[in-house]
Amino acid sequence: MRSRYSAYALGLDAYLRDSWHPSTRPLAIELDDGTQWRRLQIVDVDRGGADDDVGVVEYRAGYRNPRGAAVLHERSRFRRENGRWLYVDGDMLT
Repeated sequence: MRSRYSAYALGLDAYLRDSWHPSTRPLAIELDDGTQWRRLQIVDVDRGGADDDVGVVEYRAGYRNPRGAAVLHERSRFRRENGRWLYVDGDMLT
């Protein structure tokens, strides 16, 4: 999760694509140059340890864009394949 947050903050769309599970990966990832990612808070982690092949991370990511400051709150699902954690999907929370 932290590496994907950093990739969003740095505009590394190739990394985001490579770390997205093929079953749910979009054809293109469009990053907003006007968004500045400010802070990542990990709220909860379910599984995702050394012996797990699936994991869930709940996080809040603070950002600022031309409309002002906001927070993205999501519960994301990951799957480990060939030793790499891949983002599958997530549920937006309020």
